[in-house]
Amino acid sequence: MAANEECTGNLKRQLAKLFDVALKLTVPDEPSVEPLVAASDAGKFGDYQCNNAMGLWSIIKGKGTPFKGPPAVGQALVKSLPTSEMVESCSVAGPGFINVILSPKWMAKSIENMLIDGVDTWAPTLSVKRAVVDFSSPNIAKEMHVGHLRSTIIGDTIARMLEYSKVEVLRRNHVGDWGTQFGMLIEYLFEKFPDTDSVTETAIGDLQVFYKASKHKFDLDEEFKEKAQQAVVRLQGGDPVYRKAWAKICEISRTEFAKVYQRLRVELEEKGESFYNPHIPKVIEELNTKGLVEESEGARVIFLEGFNIPLMVVKSDGGFNYASTDLTALWYRLNEEKAEWIIYVTDVGQQQHFNMFFKAARKAGWLPENDKTYPRVNHVGFGLVLGEDGKRFRTRATDVVRLVDLLDEAKTRSKIALVEHGKDKEWTPEELDQTAEAIGYGAVKYADLKNNRLTNYTFSFDQMLNDKGNTAVYLLYAHARICSIIRKSGKDIEELKKTGKLALDHPDERALGLHLLRFAETVEEACTNLLPSVLCEYLYSLSDHYTRFYSNCQVNGSPEETSRLLLCEATAIVMRKCFHLLGITPVYKI
Repeated sequence: MAANEECTGNLKRQLAKLFDVALKLTVPDEPSVEPLVAASDAGKFGDYQCNNAMGLWSIIKGKGTPFKGPPAVGQALVKSLPTSEMVESCSVAGPGFINVILSPKWMAKSIENMLIDGVDTWAPTLSVKRAVVDFSSPNIAKEMHVGHLRSTIIGDTIARMLEYSKVEVLRRNHVGDWGTQFGMLIEYLFEKFPDTDSVTETAIGDLQVFYKASKHKFDLDEEFKEKAQQAVVRLQGGDPVYRKAWAKICEISRTEFAKVYQRLRVELEEKGESFYNPHIPKVIEELNTKGLVEESEGARVIFLEGFNIPLMVVKSDGGFNYASTDLTALWYRLNEEKAEWIIYVTDVGQQQHFNMFFKAARKAGWLPENDKTYPRVNHVGFGLVLGEDGKRFRTRATDVVRLVDLLDEAKTRSKIALVEHGKDKEWTPEELDQTAEAIGYGAVKYADLKNNRLTNYTFSFDQMLNDKGNTAVYLLYAHARICSIIRKSGKDIEELKKTGKLALDHPDERALGLHLLRFAETVEEACTNLLPSVLCEYLYSLSDHYTRFYSNCQVNGSPEETSRLLLCEATAIVMRKCFHLLGITPVYKI
């Protein structure tokens, strides 16, 4: 392996490779034992630990082993460890833990290489080539609400982390554009606008109001209800007049969704429920041929072990439902799109639905029984967004909050704070606007992503726009301060990257360097466990390490200026990559 290649990527994996060799030499009769390498907390016991000795001892004792206990196994592993520039020293502690201290020279060289070759050389490599991330997925003709905001933000970050890890990601917006509600919407559209060709977004006005009015009429007017039910049949039968009206409603809705996606800078490809509709009959037929589908009270269902209700795939009136569409979409993604990992980002309330249709897919032989092998599926659930009163987040009129208004308010509040600090006098109107947008939208995203996604979180503008504590504002300011230190040095940082040398002699320099080098394994962990909060934790901790380093190590004008400027630049680069993965636009001056 070339020397510079040896310095890239994932420390944990590189150490695991070394210990794998040691294991094969120490216990050649136990080839299936995997190395157990973990980062040490707070560096009390070295930088990393190998924790194989005790587990290994329980396997080999009584098999005529020469070792007298776990510490002796640990000592033998250390003796068999191949020499590497990476490792400064190893020691065995307590019941056989092996503490590893990395070489500061090697660490410095690794960071120098990243500065020259780019942070993409630190991207983890996952064992999957193509994934589908199904996220956002609002319903046509309904307003996007804060639940969709969570799905959009979390899904986008998961997609970005996978893309960074060299996975081809199909970002899918599985919009609700097919179903019984379209009957009433189309009939109401015909009543209000007999000439549907001339209908514009402005004429319909607020789609949410339009939806409510049609629902109101549907609930009260029997004749209208019958017409609406007929309209569904005609639409699903492909009647061109009804198809055209349906397309019009979808188009107006899409324009509304686009306003949110544009603000959040999220890219999605729409493949809604209607896209899979033509494929449903053959998928149901395949399940039927495999003997999975049974009749029950006029409906066609799949009985699943462990669930007291069956999964209905065809309703008693012959119509299809969520399960029929979701099974078909899964079939399509596996067979047509050849995806190896399919990730669904919705609220935790839908957990049972996903558990059921995943189980049906396993029963059909589409997915392996072991849910850790590929092709695999995961439901990424998330909790509710609460108001400061601890109840579900709404506006005063008990209506759901419009996302566009919410994002605009975050930007406005952020702009007011900047003006209060006199930035309107220092910056051009464009700079002020762009910074307010980066901070406002970034604050909303980070406040969501920093929580474990399974928990509910309280939406508070005051908290998310605070410039102290674990917020996007604090982190964006920290990044801007690093950029300012580099600018004030007057040095050409690109030139320094080529000619300068980096040293990690001070304990705070070393601690910051080690944290930077743990970036790849952190992204890998966040991807594997589908937890963006892991990356937020890393970023906040990086900012802490930097603050300690800057407080105790003078940068500009010190004898170590070149080395420390390079460490500042490496920190800024990794921070920017974290921001990118979280969908946040960095700020360079404040």
